[in-house]
Amino acid sequence: MPKPRARDLGLPFPGTPGPFNAITDVPGVTVGFCTLTDPARQMRTGVTAIVPRADKGTPQPVWAGQFTLNGNGEMTGTHWIQDAGYFIGPLTITNTHSIGAVHHGVTQWMIEHYAEFFAGGHGWAMPVVAETYDGTLNDINALHVTPDHAIAAINAAKGGYVEEGSTGGGNGMIAYEFKAGTGTASRRVTLAGQDYTLGALVQANHGRREWFSVLGKPVGRLMPEGSFREKEVGSIIVHIATDAPLSPLSLRHLARRASLGVARGGTASGNSSGDIFLAFSVANPGPMPQQAWPLVARPELNNEILDPIYLAAVEAVEEAVVNAIVAGVDVAAVLPKGLIVRAIDTGKLATLFRQG
Repeated sequence: MPKPRARDLGLPFPGTPGPFNAITDVPGVTVGFCTLTDPARQMRTGVTAIVPRADKGTPQPVWAGQFTLNGNGEMTGTHWIQDAGYFIGPLTITNTHSIGAVHHGVTQWMIEHYAEFFAGGHGWAMPVVAETYDGTLNDINALHVTPDHAIAAINAAKGGYVEEGSTGGGNGMIAYEFKAGTGTASRRVTLAGQDYTLGALVQANHGRREWFSVLGKPVGRLMPEGSFREKEVGSIIVHIATDAPLSPLSLRHLARRASLGVARGGTASGNSSGDIFLAFSVANPGPMPQQAWPLVARPELNNEILDPIYLAAVEAVEEAVVNAIVAGVDVAAVLPKGLIVRAIDTGKLATLFRQG
């Protein structure tokens, strides 16, 4: 049975989530994992894949915007997103030393999946692969992740319930010095009389215990047991999805709001943290730009009415981080030896909110 999520513990997060309170509440978005755990090999790592839409044969651009709060990390493909406003294919997240292997695997998957697009000989793949560092709980230098693991994560993508915590790329991750990893949440929002969904998925590997705050409560200071770091040495990747028709410029603005959702947890986005965010819309599917008519017209919501979806992004990211943490389990560290990275005491966390 999965562990209770943050709302199950009675934490009064604002906003109205979708049926799964997950990024998969956005129509067509699926999530898959390849989770690699073998204590004998000091292996606790993996790959997470988000597939925005089923577009086998010929890819359809996924309109997107990207923002970096602190750049001590990597998300490939973002230069083109900044210039062209879109990407194609799945989004993947892994550990720092596995960017290359996962990029290779996603490229292979795209060549096979978009066979019609590549048949002419000049199709191109520019995968979006992000990372956070799992070297405390995983022998990151052993390079456990292979291209086949990336392909397996993509092929495992499905809708509905999303497993959190030590799953996929989140397997070896730590947030606020608690065991954490993958977390997700969603919000329903109404814009100009139309209902839309926004979902966030995070790979949470950031923050110091003394900073940690949940809905305004100084949880980290109230639960200091097991803290072990002198400075922040982690990162966080955030992917935000929506079915609202937004321009790439609006999606860049939406990606920025992930910063506020992450900040609600208390982090200062330290110098050693790679805090890198992407927002995308599954609306306006269509041909690749080089296959479109010279004059292109797409419906896009006016920036002037987007405040509710900005708020939804902040709320969903905030909750996704807490979901990643409450899903944690105790794990023995690879380095330093003897350290046990503890899960948060969910009973004590729930009691803090029952006490008002």
